[in-house]
Amino acid sequence: MSQVEGDYPSVIELNVGGVCYTTSLATLRNVPDSQLAAIFTGRQQISLDAKGRYFLDRDGVLFRYVLDYLRDGDVVLPDCFRERERLKKEAEKYCLPGLVEAILSESRSKPPGVITVGYRGSFQFGKDGMTDAKFRKLSRILVSGRVSLCREVFGESLNESRDPDHGISERYTSRFFLKHFFLEQAFDMLYDQGFKMVGSCASGTAGVGDLKPGTDVEENRWNHYNEFVFVRE
Repeated sequence: MSQVEGDYPSVIELNVGGVCYTTSLATLRNVPDSQLAAIFTGRQQISLDAKGRYFLDRDGVLFRYVLDYLRDGDVVLPDCFRERERLKKEAEKYCLPGLVEAILSESRSKPPGVITVGYRGSFQFGKDGMTDAKFRKLSRILVSGRVSLCREVFGESLNESRDPDHGISERYTSRFFLKHFFLEQAFDMLYDQGFKMVGSCASGTAGVGDLKPGTDVEENRWNHYNEFVFVRE
């Protein structure tokens, strides 16, 4: 599509990577040294899409936070936000150092703490027994730590049914577990919130007692329990 420069309407319709936004010209010019201000003062050219909207070939979903910053001078990211690094790159592309610093400050402002993640599991075996181990089976991923911290990290994926809220601030629990069975997803969520693993331990069983009907003997022999300790300083 053709490129435009010069006069702009007071209300701007944008197509950012396929996601459409409507905002004011004043908002886009709010940071004079930014790329967006350069575009919408005519110093840089911009393309139009097929419907006549101004087109930016950037991440359309993350652009909402760019607009928030231009409007308010700050940004509030949702709990368990997992794209800080990508958003920081978008801020750098738009020449918004204030947004870059806001993203970094938001990460630094999180309180320190410790969360322990544990799981019980076994290995699913095929017809050939140990030579045909198919996948790891997790019966449950357990979470221990300060309640407010666990909620911050795991959000809606945290199952609190075994430990209902008692209305006590800053209490601790060892009775939370996750609604999913993906250990790596739990690790990703902790990493995204600034936690680092500092220790782990594991135990296993080598014997078989009385089993429930239908329980696989060989699989039960390889039951194990593991714990991982994560710290945010």
